[in-house]
Amino acid sequence: MTALRRPLRAAATTELASLIILLANLATVHLPAVSSLAGPLHGCAYLFTLGAVARDPDRTPRAIVLACVPGIGGMLALRRLGTVRRPLGVAPR
Repeated sequence: MTALRRPLRAAATTELASLIILLANLATVHLPAVSSLAGPLHGCAYLFTLGAVARDPDRTPRAIVLACVPGIGGMLALRRLGTVRRPLGVAPR
C-alpha cells in the first residue's frame, strides 16, 4: 500500500465499521445517541471514500462504481485499485 492510499484505506475501514455499528444498533436496542454519532461518521467516511477514489491516479470506471456501494464499496475499490497494472514507462493519469 502506498502512502497515497493510506487515507482511503482509513476512510473505507471507518465506513464499514460505522455501518456495522449502525446496523447492530438498529437490530438491538436502537439507542439514539449511537445513531447520532455513527450516522454522520458513516456519511462523512462514505463521501471521503468517493472523493479519494475519484482522485486516485490509477482509478478506473469500475473502481469508481464500486466505491459507490455503501459499506463495503471502499474496500472493493481499494482492492480494484491495487490490481491496476500499467505498462512500463506509462505515467498515471
